[in-house]
Amino acid sequence: MEIAPSSIAVRVLLALGSNLGDRIGYLRAATAAIVERGYLNCIRCSPIYESAPVGYSNQPDFLNCCITGTTSLPPAQLHSCLKALETELGRQPRPRWHQREIDVDIILYGDLILQTSELEIPHPRALERAFVLLPARAIASDWIFPGIGCTIGELAAKVKTEPPLRKIEEPLFP
Repeated sequence: MEIAPSSIAVRVLLALGSNLGDRIGYLRAATAAIVERGYLNCIRCSPIYESAPVGYSNQPDFLNCCITGTTSLPPAQLHSCLKALETELGRQPRPRWHQREIDVDIILYGDLILQTSELEIPHPRALERAFVLLPARAIASDWIFPGIGCTIGELAAKVKTEPPLRKIEEPLFP
């Protein structure tokens, strides 16, 4: 996909998840491609957490992590690039909240609040998901969540953690 960057770099928080196949391998491949293709620069990776599925429980547990970085891509283009990457890495179409080889979501894009038919930023369910907020706290604790006025650290301290998440000791990049 051709990239048409702007001249302004924006801080971005992405959440990644996988619950099929080589889960850590999918997280690593997605993160490496995001860096290699220049979708994000100056990235930081959170620890990986294992979590129970949400929405449809009859499926394997997920591995989740977050990455931060800066981008000069407009939000819609970044979203398109990430969805194309999911497909390239083998994500198959399935019903909402079912298992996935890889899932990459834009959680925050600077202080932007956006709602279109294709994209909603901040991610509409991030505030209720420990598997997003706990990894995000490790790398973006002081970021203010747009429209809420609280930091990610404050939000992570309040989020429901039942069932509990399990921190995976294996790093995203060995």
